[in-house]
Amino acid sequence: MAFLVVLGGGESGVGTAILGQKKGFDVFVSDKGKIKEKYKNVLEHFGIDWEESTHSEEKIMKADVVMKSPGIPDSVPLVKELVNKGIPVISEIEFASRYTDAKIIGITGSNGKTTTTMLTFHILKNGGLNVGMAGNIGDSFAKMVAEEDFDYYVLEISSFQLDGIREFKPHISIITNITPDHLDRYGYKFENYIASKFLITKNQSDEDYFIYDADDEVIVDWLKEHPVKSRLMPFSLKRSFGEGAYLENNEINITTQEDTIKMTTDTLALEGQHNVKNTMAAAMVAKLVGIRKETIRECISNFQGAPHRLEKVLKIHHVQYINDSKATNVNATYYALDSLKTPTVWIVGGVDKGNEYKDLMPLVREKVKAIVCLGVDNEKIKETFGNVVDLLVETYAMEEAVKVAYKIAERGDTVLLSPACASFDLFENYEDRGNQFKNCVKNL
Repeated sequence: MAFLVVLGGGESGVGTAILGQKKGFDVFVSDKGKIKEKYKNVLEHFGIDWEESTHSEEKIMKADVVMKSPGIPDSVPLVKELVNKGIPVISEIEFASRYTDAKIIGITGSNGKTTTTMLTFHILKNGGLNVGMAGNIGDSFAKMVAEEDFDYYVLEISSFQLDGIREFKPHISIITNITPDHLDRYGYKFENYIASKFLITKNQSDEDYFIYDADDEVIVDWLKEHPVKSRLMPFSLKRSFGEGAYLENNEINITTQEDTIKMTTDTLALEGQHNVKNTMAAAMVAKLVGIRKETIRECISNFQGAPHRLEKVLKIHHVQYINDSKATNVNATYYALDSLKTPTVWIVGGVDKGNEYKDLMPLVREKVKAIVCLGVDNEKIKETFGNVVDLLVETYAMEEAVKVAYKIAERGDTVLLSPACASFDLFENYEDRGNQFKNCVKNL
């Protein structure tokens, strides 16, 4: 019996353990930290061997294959030793993809991948396909393959998950955009991060499709130097294509070899130019898998966006409160500010991943009337914007930040939580941060 070791007892680790056991592996889950109670219960239920707060290296080194959770860097000594011994170390999406014949739609990018994944799933499901959504969102892909039998999977995939692939091959791959993010995991070299994202196309053939943002110079320049085998399906707000998606007179045109679908942007449920792009990508997938035009049009007009992404919370005294807690980098916040039409009180701050805030300067000058800092260390934000806005206030708890914003905001303004930073200084994660914001707004 082949021996599968799973490093990390979170969502992807436990999903892989369940699938591994079902496929006849002897499975061992090892987590250097604590495993959450709900995951321990699942492992116990399936009778899977596990350990926490340690790695039994002697046992792990006997593995035939190791699935490493995406949170564990390749630079960890244990992982290096496994690689040196020639033991394959793969990611969950690689492991799971070996046990399904379903067509895979793989979506990655620095921003927009959750929205694009959810919208693609929404259209395909409403179009009558037998489709599952997994990856970085909801259930792990491995757990879904173990328990369901879908014809299609729409997967949100991070660069960390792509780093561990060998043969993983989506029929349709999407890169929404590439901006500097997670550089601490890539030796602070942007090109390493770009190469990681492009692994999504690595095993594709000329029968597969690659959908990408043709306005993104990083992607376009990389493609010039590193051509891919898949059929290129670009989307753009600036230029038109024989095959692809483009904007013309407020109309989205989706053109494939068969024909063209036209949709007016006035009907889009999601606001902002970046969401026009997310819609183009999702609609192109739907067109390629044969969903009817009427269904595509209907779905993009009634779609409810991703939670914590430009989520309208409440209007109080003619002030709109918006939760964009999922904006954990500068580029995501850029999209948020760009989509707003009203004077804005901006709540920003958290754990800075090496942010360059000056990219936001034109939007801050134009739209932001006051900044409420919410973080343990706000020095960089104060230095960058202290002389740009009329008012900058430091706060250290969500309730305080929301109360300050409430006092500053006037009729017709927007209060925007769009932190541009990770959340780990004051919150468990971005969901916790967003939920606290919503609760504090509701308690005003």
